[in-house]
Amino acid sequence: MTQITEDTFEQVLHIFKDQDEINLEEVSFIDPYGMVGILEIGELLKSKGIQKPMYLPKSEEVLKYLERMDFFKFAGGYFTLKPSQPQISEKYLRSSYSDVLLEITPIEKSDDIHFIVGKVKDRAHSILEKHLHYDERAINGFIVALSEVCQNIIEHSETKGFVGIQKYHFQNMNKNVVKIAVMDIGIGFRMSLSERFSLKNDLEAIEKALLHGASRYAEKGRGHGLAAVRRFVNQWNGKLSIRSGTAKLSIIPAWAWGKEKELNLTHFPGSQINILLPEI
Repeated sequence: MTQITEDTFEQVLHIFKDQDEINLEEVSFIDPYGMVGILEIGELLKSKGIQKPMYLPKSEEVLKYLERMDFFKFAGGYFTLKPSQPQISEKYLRSSYSDVLLEITPIEKSDDIHFIVGKVKDRAHSILEKHLHYDERAINGFIVALSEVCQNIIEHSETKGFVGIQKYHFQNMNKNVVKIAVMDIGIGFRMSLSERFSLKNDLEAIEKALLHGASRYAEKGRGHGLAAVRRFVNQWNGKLSIRSGTAKLSIIPAWAWGKEKELNLTHFPGSQINILLPEI
């Protein structure tokens, strides 16, 4: 496997589940979804008392990027890294000109969201204004959407989540795109909503939350978080995908790719959310 992204996540799940040793030596590209995904798989293995050896990518570029995104801050707690201290000749300079909006950051309590929003606000202007040409209203919408997605983890997951955000240049479109990955291995959509609704599968649960604003809480005004995220993503012609349990639902604009509905995937707890926002 050479790429670890949303597109290869199902393969990654199989590898991490079925193999005693994880070999990432040939990986030449990994994005926030890939990194956060690996950490959440690690979190799941840890909950079962399993710690597998993980052979790190040989590519120094990839190692530098993992280091820059703070991946190693957390990975050693889940896997036995080989080598345990990756050799990186020079660390990325953490300047304000970086394309990183947010290094991988854990979400466990409401204070974490304030920290995340504060950090992203500081960098959002330089990145979202300069590279995506967002105005003040769009940047505020971005911050609100991010808060809602993170808040969802605290309200529904009952466990720790991770978030990471990065800007990329998509050569084939000649456009800048910001990728936001937010994941947890909590109770997931179906269990969260099953207290109030009878649901036949995970896909129906995701649809209820995303398309109909359903919430596990009966009081008025709840459950609109994801609906607000959906509106924001639609408004800026972005892509949104939500995976939970054995299903995945995606809202795909004309410029993006993927399947809108996927069923019978390998079971993975919690929710895995990916948002792509293109330059205007």
